[in-house]
Amino acid sequence: MKITTDRVRELRDQSGAGIMNCRKALLESEGNLEKALQILKEQSLLRVKKKANRIANQGLVEAYIHAGGRIGAMIEVNCETDFVSRTAEFRELAHHMAMQVAAMNPCFISKEELPNDSDLEPDKACLLLQPDIRDSSKCIQDTIAETIARVGENIKVSRFARFELGELEK
Repeated sequence: MKITTDRVRELRDQSGAGIMNCRKALLESEGNLEKALQILKEQSLLRVKKKANRIANQGLVEAYIHAGGRIGAMIEVNCETDFVSRTAEFRELAHHMAMQVAAMNPCFISKEELPNDSDLEPDKACLLLQPDIRDSSKCIQDTIAETIARVGENIKVSRFARFELGELEK
């Protein structure tokens, strides 16, 4: 089956995957774009799992102040190398995570930090389980996994803080 460069480009624009990965997925799916997207998603999940145990001690601290200056957030997002931490894609992810913290006011990073006797709903209290404010069809954990697949390094959220004018810390 012949796969055109336009078809590969279209899949690459939608998935962010490499050219050869897109071509292979299109060949495997016999040109079906939806099946190719699914194949690429499964491949990226495998890559993310392989990178999960790698040490992420580089990164950056990003701050976001909401319009009007009444709500702000700071977040530390880590990756494996300072090279990746300086890329526009990583900086954009960190900024998006700071916006997420400001907008959704999570209490914990992950479900593992949530106390067993807590009455809080994990998908509201845990940052990684919250619906993404830009695309509610996926959670923050999925957004981070997509970035891991694109940059090729492990990415973790280490800590965050949220401030609201007039609200005392609990």
